[in-house]
Parts: sequence; C-alpha cells; structure tokens
Amino acid sequence: MLLWVRAASTDQVISAYAKTAERLRLPGASSDDEDGAARLFLQWLAATEQRWLVALDDITNPVSVREWWPDSGGGRGWVLATSRREDAQLSGEGRALIRLGIYTDAEARAYLQRRLTDAGHAHLHDPGRVGALAVELGRLPLALGHAAAYLINKRLTMADYLTLLRDTSNRLGDLLPASADAEGYGRPVTASLLLALDAVEEADTGRLARPLLHLASLMDPLGHPATAWTTPAALSYLSTARPPQRRWLRKHHPPVTEAEVHNALELLRTYALITQDTATAPLRMHALTARAVRETIPHGTLHTTARTAADAITRLWPRHDHEERELAALLRANAVHLDQSTRPALWQPSTHPCIYTVSDSLTEAGLYQQAIEYDETTVRLSSGIHGSDHLDTLSACNNLAVSYSKSGRLQDALDLYEQVVADHERVLGPDHPDTLRARHNLAVSYSDAGRLQDALDLCEQVLADHERVLGPDHPHTLLARNNLAVSYSKSGRLQDALDLCEQVLADHERGLGPDHPHTLLARNNLANSYSNAGRLQDALDLRQRVVADRERVLGPDHPDTLSACNNLAVSYSDAGRLQDALDLYEQVLADHERVLGPDHPDTLRARNNLANSYSNAGRLQDALDLCEQVLADHERVLGPDHPHTLLARNNLANSYSNAGRLQDALDLYERVVADHERVLGPDHPDTLRARHNLAVSYSKSGRLQDALDLCEQVLADHERVLGPDHPHTLLARNNLALARDVVPQPDAATPPTTPDYQPPVDTREQPL
Repeated sequence: MLLWVRAASTDQVISAYAKTAERLRLPGASSDDEDGAARLFLQWLAATEQRWLVALDDITNPVSVREWWPDSGGGRGWVLATSRREDAQLSGEGRALIRLGIYTDAEARAYLQRRLTDAGHAHLHDPGRVGALAVELGRLPLALGHAAAYLINKRLTMADYLTLLRDTSNRLGDLLPASADAEGYGRPVTASLLLALDAVEEADTGRLARPLLHLASLMDPLGHPATAWTTPAALSYLSTARPPQRRWLRKHHPPVTEAEVHNALELLRTYALITQDTATAPLRMHALTARAVRETIPHGTLHTTARTAADAITRLWPRHDHEERELAALLRANAVHLDQSTRPALWQPSTHPCIYTVSDSLTEAGLYQQAIEYDETTVRLSSGIHGSDHLDTLSACNNLAVSYSKSGRLQDALDLYEQVVADHERVLGPDHPDTLRARHNLAVSYSDAGRLQDALDLCEQVLADHERVLGPDHPHTLLARNNLAVSYSKSGRLQDALDLCEQVLADHERGLGPDHPHTLLARNNLANSYSNAGRLQDALDLRQRVVADRERVLGPDHPDTLSACNNLAVSYSDAGRLQDALDLYEQVLADHERVLGPDHPDTLRARNNLANSYSNAGRLQDALDLCEQVLADHERVLGPDHPHTLLARNNLANSYSNAGRLQDALDLYERVVADHERVLGPDHPDTLRARHNLAVSYSKSGRLQDALDLCEQVLADHERVLGPDHPHTLLARNNLALARDVVPQPDAATPPTTPDYQPPVDTREQPL
C-alpha cells in the first residue's frame, strides 16, 4: 500500500487518511466522520501484515502531525516525510534525517547537457558558460529545469540567457516561468522558493520575519553576520517596518528588542529560508531565494532598506582590520554585493560611507590591485551619478590616488593628486579644509615620487595654510607639522627636522595627550630624527619608550606596535648590539606572520629586515637564503615592479656581493638599475641608490673605470636631485674619491658598499 499525502496542514492529512480508509473498505470507516476514519486507518497500518509506505509531503508544522504519524508496527511499514523545517522533533523516535541539498557542480553541468541534448538542441550547450549558468542558478534542480526549458523554447544561447539573468530589472518569474516546468515540478520557481513564507508569517507573532528577510536578501548569499540585525540602525528600521497589529497603532512604533530579532531569525532558520551552521556562524540565503525575496520588496522602500543594511555593515566594521581579518573580508563582500544588487540606493542622495570603507579595507589588507579596480569603478560611478565636481566624486578620486600610491604607481598617484588639488581649489576654494587635505596629500605624493624639493616647498605652504585656516593646534595642523619635519629629514636638513620633531611632540602632548596614537607617532618620529642626527643613544632610549607606550595603549599585536619593535631593532643594530637586533627581528617577523599573515606587505618587509640582520651578523648564507625567499614572496604578492619588490631585488644583489658571488651580484644590480629607471624614473632616490650600488659592484668586480665613470654620474645626480649636503650625496662624494684613488692602483681597497636598506617602518609622512 503506497500513499502520498499533502501534509502542509492537519486537515489535508486527515482527509487523505479518511479517503484511504474508504478505499480499503475498513469496517466502520464513514465519509461522514473523517476524523474517525483517519484513526481507523492508523490502527490498520499498525496491525496489518501488508507492506506499506506513507509519504507525508511538505510538513510545515511538526506538532500538528504528531498524532497522525503512522506507527510502523512490526516493522513492515515505512514513513517518508519531507519538510523545509529542521526541528529537532522531526528526527526523534528513531527517525533518520536525510538532508537533500542542491546539485553538485558536476551534476548541474551534466543535467543541462543531457537536457538540451535529449531535446535535440545540443548546440545550445556551451561548455564555456554552463558552469557560470549553474552557479547563477545556485545549482538548484528546480531552477535548472526551468532554465533549460526556457533555452529550448526560446532557442536562446547560454550567453544571452546569462545576460538576461544578471540584469536585475528582469524578474525571475519571466526568466523561469511556470510554462517551462517540463520536469513536472508543479509550481513556478518563485512560488516554490517562497513556499514557506506564508507558514512563517502565520507563526511570526513578532511580525519581524518578512522585514528581516528583506534585509537579509540584500546581503551576500555566501554569508553575513547575524549581529548586523541587532545594530541600532537595524532595530530602528525594524520597529517601523513591521506591520502594526491594529490600525490605530500605525503611527506608533514600539521599539524592537534583540530578543525579538533572535526569535524571528530562529523562525526563518526553522523554515530553511535562511541557514546558519552554528549560533555564531554567518547567516546564508540561497541566491535565488534572495532574488525572489528582493522582488517582493515594495519599490518605494528598497532605498531605505538598502541604506539600513549599509548602516549595519558600517557599524560592525572593526576599528582595525588586522584585528578581525575574517570579519573585515566578510563585510567587504557584503558591502559590494549590497551595492550591486540595489544600485543606486547607496549613491543617492550622497555616497554611503561603506563605499569608501571598502576601499580603505582593501588597501589595509594589502590588496592593492583590487583596491585600484574598486576605486576606479567608484570614480566612474560617482562621476556618472553625481557629476565630476561633486564632493563625493572628489573623495573617490582622492581614494584612487591613495591606492595608486600604495601599489607603487607613483606617477599615476601624483598626476591624480595634482588633478584633485586643482578640482578642490576650483570647486571649494583654496582655503576649504578638503582643499587643504588634498594639497597635503599632494606634498606626500611628491615625496614618494622622489621630488623632495617640491615636497618640501609644498609642505611648508601646507603647514602655513593649516595654521592660518584651522589654527596651530588642530589635529590636521599637527600632522602637517609632522610631515614637514619628515620632509626636512628626507632633504638632509637634519637639525631642522630634529627641532621641528621636538616641537611636534610637544604640540601633540599638549593638544592630544601623551597616549594619543598621533602622539605616539610623533614620539617615534623624534626618535628617528635622533638616529638620523647620529644621537644613537637618545634614539635607542626613546624607541624603547615608544615600544612600551604602544604595547600599553594599542596592545602588543597592533601594527604600529610591531613597527615600533622593528625600529627598536634598528637602534640595536646602530648601537652595535647585533645579537639583540637579530633576536628582536626574528620576534618581529614571527609576530607579523601571526597577526597579519605571511603575505601582508608589512610581513614581507619584516622578513627583508631579518635578512639584513643576518648579513650584519655575518650569517651570510642565512641572509642569502632569506633574501631569495623575500624576493620570490614580493614578486608573487606585490608583482615584479612594485617598489618594495625592487628593493628586495636590490637586497638580494647585496647578499650575492657579500657572499662573494660577484658576477651574480653585478648581473642583478644592472637589472635593478634598469627596473628602477623604468618604474620609478631616473631621478627617484631609490634609483640613485641602485645606481650607486651598481658602481660599487663594478669596483668589486675589477671594472674600475666603469666604477669611476658611474660614481661621477651618481654624485652629479645626487647633487642635482638631493642637494650637495644630503647624507646620500656625502656618501656618493666619498665613494667617488675612493674610486679615483683605486683606478691607478688596481690592488687597492674598493669603495664601501651602500648599507642594506632597512627604513624604520613608520618614519613617514602621513596622508589625510
């Protein structure tokens, strides 16, 4: 005896059992007493010697069918129940739970190929796009069946269908219509996906399930944090979005509690409209279910719903991405998906802050190329929506310039910063705070590009403008003063840098307090100025304090704390405490790998500095091995032309030279010079240093005339670019003198090499 029962309601079950009792001619079964006939049927199932199977299809309320669940008696009968729910009681009393998922990728591909081929339209199967189509439809059998029939009926290629499917203005009901139900599923895709929604709303005493479902449908199908819906923005939205219980309450919106949200989410999980592996795992919704839900959002409320979701994402963003990298990556994915599925909701009337937060997060994660692609899209969209002179567009251009700079595309950054300054001055005027910020960032870009005098001139102007417009103690003024001190240092004006660094620190301590992060940075930069001025003990003492301050204020794993430890290792090395330096560099690298991951740019730099420390300690083979790894890591992570990669290549050449592999060193130095000239330009300070190292390598290899000729060029370049008194110019002048002494005497000592380059991590100008 085989019986298939629609079990969405108790009445359906009782009616089916009663009719079956009549067909079996059970004694006492009467159509006038359905309840009694149904119970007679259950008694017969428990006692009969006949084999039987009862299928209870689509149980929506396990409690309502509990007393109508057949007893298998002597084990001759079986019950097969289907449900979207995952209640614990469904799997009780010895029942086995079998989860029926979607097709695998291979099953989805095979189904589409077989379906089109069997219909005589194998030419519609596109091996290059069948995988993408399966993914877009979430590998859902119901959807794949409808889509295949649509292709056959319309004679449409997979490429054309994908274009229609990805256009969110097309509704699922049109692309997966009931008329394409060739597999006999019996209902349209959209109706099937939302089949449980009526049952959910019937059980939803808090009336929050549908508005919560609207919010969740805008998020990434791969998952979003459940805590998004208990943020203040979400709770406020839900209090106004849920329908009132009575008409006279429409203007009164009682606050929604976190407990009510948790109850509504549990209800949605129970009916499998959303899934969650553990209590703290991300919430997920099938992509097609999400699209079906989005199509039920009233058009007039989509804008508010989308910006509420964006507010929730922004509220959850960690203060420092490195502290919660997985959360930051999850939020980035959700912000991008939210924007793409609701555009232009996050752009009107103004660009939502989460758009810019994604850009900041990508650069902080070291994903420079992704940041550039994202920012270029942001500039294009903002220009199209707001116009090229809108403040949001100017901010987007500034972010793109930052991404260019971070990725080592210094000239692109410089060109864009100059445009941004001109646009700000034209649109906002020369004294607007945003214009001052743009001018400040241009000065930093000049410095990054090696145009030190231009940077210095503009830094002086920027500081004067900030003091005049914002006042001497404004945080941006303090930062401008700090950057001018760094610019003095880079230009070789060491005493001016030292004097200004002392003033900057005093200003920060007075204006922001001794423990503010900017004050800690100012204290660090004063230590760097002490080091540059040759006051090594003062630098060492102050760097030890900076490490202690940052560990206390920011924590031992904050990137700024790791940078301070690196700088302290530099001081140990400068003071001749080579073993202390080496021990600390090894700790710094281990901390970077643990906190930031093995491929973060700061981790790569820490690995490079450890290699330099091995070299200084005379462990030449260890240095060489690590330098080769450092270069490979840089080329893989940052690309062959990133400035940090060029530095790693230079340092590997240094290691070859120190290990006596002179020809390998010479070959690599020549490549390093060519790479620097091509990527950074002939006058960049790093290019000058590379050219200087090549001259030293010529001398070590016995090519004394080549060394002399290049030393003369190097000195002339340093005097022209950096000025006659810059420390690097003085070193170049010294090496030229040694080269002139060596040329007539081939057996004389060769000029000293340039020290391995290991800059203190946060001796830097800081963009606004």
